[in-house]
Amino acid sequence: MATSDTEELRLTELEVRLTHHERVTEDLSAVLIEQQRIIDLLRSQVTHLRDRIGALEREQSQLDDRPPPHY
Repeated sequence: MATSDTEELRLTELEVRLTHHERVTEDLSAVLIEQQRIIDLLRSQVTHLRDRIGALEREQSQLDDRPPPHY
């Protein structure tokens, strides 16, 4: 009987550990999903800002090429 009780305790402990690992895995998965969402948003914002800066630089370049108003 002692062996059976020991085996039952070991099995219970393994089930508890498995449950814990499953929960940690789900929590980490949720964190990764949120981080990917944030990365996608930031990537989109950087692209938008890069486009705006490029447009402003082109506009400034065109303004610099014009002769001064006193000519």
